[in-house]
Amino acid sequence: MLSFLSLFTKLSNTRGKELGFVVNDGGRELAGFQGGAGDCVVRAIAIAAALPYIQVYEDLRAANAAYADQRNDKLARQLNARGASPRNGNHRNVFHDYIVGHGFDWVPTMQVGAGCKVHLLASELPTGRLIVKVSKHLTAVVDGVIQDTHNPSRGGSRCVYGYYIQR
Repeated sequence: MLSFLSLFTKLSNTRGKELGFVVNDGGRELAGFQGGAGDCVVRAIAIAAALPYIQVYEDLRAANAAYADQRNDKLARQLNARGASPRNGNHRNVFHDYIVGHGFDWVPTMQVGAGCKVHLLASELPTGRLIVKVSKHLTAVVDGVIQDTHNPSRGGSRCVYGYYIQR
């Protein structure tokens, strides 16, 4: 029976070292915002780029509005219908250029049909200031520590689709 349990211990140890975790809202509360919101993009950028939350929030609000005004696609129609507020979520078509413009490079870690190769683990991510894309969420990882309002790592099993790393 004990040898059976040691098999699970070996499997969990081969997964890799988990990232640390610190609760960090990116300055949201300090900026006067209350309640829940779908603002993980704003928080992650504010933390990783060391920018004020309100600056990132307003920049993305303006970027969402500009996208909605200048385009005629499904995303533009959604932005027009629900509003340009970043608290309603943000789309990669809008936030990608903003993040790259603040000195980050995109590193994809997953390809279609290839399966998950990189997990939210310290042993599988580089050190430095990262904005990590996982399913339906962006989180900041600074020097091996997740900084977010909750720990999205799922014990190190969460698949990483890619990350932005500060140049």
